[in-house]
Amino acid sequence: MTTNEKQDAVHIGNTSRQENAVDESNLDDRIHLNDAIQAETDKDEKRVRKIIRKVDLRMVPILGLLYMWALIDRVNLPNIQIAGMGAELETTKGNRYTLVTMIFFVTYILFDYPSNIALRKLGAAKWLGFIGTAWGCLTIAMGFVHSWKTLLVCRVIFGALEAGMAPGCIYLLGAWYTRYEVQKRFAAWACIGVFGSGISSALVYGITTIGPVGGLHPWRWIFIIEGIISAAIGVLAGIILIDFPDRAARPGVFFKRGFLTPEEAAIILARVERDRADAVPEPLNFHNIVQALSDWKMWQFPLLLFCNNLTVYSFSYFLPLILHGSMGYSIKMTYFLHIPPYVCAAFWMFAVGYLNDHLKVRGPTIIVQSLVIILGICTMAFASNAGARYFGVFLAVGGTNSNIPTIYGYQHNNLTGQTKRALATAMLLMGGGCGGIAASFAFQSKDAPDYIPGMPRASVWLEYEGHICAKKYT
Repeated sequence: MTTNEKQDAVHIGNTSRQENAVDESNLDDRIHLNDAIQAETDKDEKRVRKIIRKVDLRMVPILGLLYMWALIDRVNLPNIQIAGMGAELETTKGNRYTLVTMIFFVTYILFDYPSNIALRKLGAAKWLGFIGTAWGCLTIAMGFVHSWKTLLVCRVIFGALEAGMAPGCIYLLGAWYTRYEVQKRFAAWACIGVFGSGISSALVYGITTIGPVGGLHPWRWIFIIEGIISAAIGVLAGIILIDFPDRAARPGVFFKRGFLTPEEAAIILARVERDRADAVPEPLNFHNIVQALSDWKMWQFPLLLFCNNLTVYSFSYFLPLILHGSMGYSIKMTYFLHIPPYVCAAFWMFAVGYLNDHLKVRGPTIIVQSLVIILGICTMAFASNAGARYFGVFLAVGGTNSNIPTIYGYQHNNLTGQTKRALATAMLLMGGGCGGIAASFAFQSKDAPDYIPGMPRASVWLEYEGHICAKKYT
């Protein structure tokens, strides 16, 4: 590499020794930063691409699987509701179903930032593996509840556990990649999750066709089977997931050697330092937190994700009910018609993420997709033909889900500093969680089966906020 790149690597090593003499001593003793980059530029670029591919294959798929089953466990509630839970637990009465969906987001919001602190302190593999296993076990337990109030308590704990998954994944991915290569990774991660949440309806239908087994109704087996898979993926994440790049050369819990060699770790850190000068984490203290919160952009991005996720969670929790109750499809057809829009959204979001990184664009994409969402929701709400309304579902689901990694990338490009990014990521997901709460109340049981009053609320605010934000950033 160039002389500047060598100096960057040396600077990282010196800074790491000064600010992280205790925490990073194991890494510093092993990494000879002056010898990390010795080959010619062309050869180094080839080596960097090889290292990045190595990181991609080790980290993105397992994070995607965690996200997939978190979404499946979270958004299969409407499918389980119509599969028999509503009748047995009486969640169809009053606003009980709304309360069960909403209460999840209360603890989800409260535990976002503490979870990111735990992630940095304990390490990605330990923390994400633990919470993934824990929420899987809790999902199994939900298959044995006999009261909607017990289910409500489980959802409270469930929100606290899942609070660390999305912000943790975003924070970890952001630490490994430069600004204009990160959105395609966000998109790939989210793509796996959204694709899985779409095909989960087929899993639900398959389980419901089995009928009662062992004295348990099919809707209970949905919880149990999904929980077992989630717990297994949590254990797998604890074994194979990698940590932050400044710790990547350390031996892991299950591996005697680090994921990267000392030289490879130095190259990753040098790339990040050149790109945004925050490869080395600054001390986590009250002063740095207050300084981060004084940046008004920290508050703008959560508001943007709030507006987007108002629509996302509206579809997650109410689309099966709309397909079945408003559009008149049978329960069997509802399960299968729920799949194509999310599969389409998965390909849509990855294509947009790849294109955005190539063109180095964020804000205009959010505006365009917000307009597509409005078109889709209005088609769903006011078209008279069921086929046209279903086409509107594709537009709305594709636009809302594709905007999620775009907003993640947008925030990532406008903020630097690990304390600020850890806090901002937690705040971003808090805003998204508030969107889930709003969605629970925007679409109320009294508005069934069409839920017309909630649709304009979910679309107008998204376009308005997307327009404001995109005017202020490039």
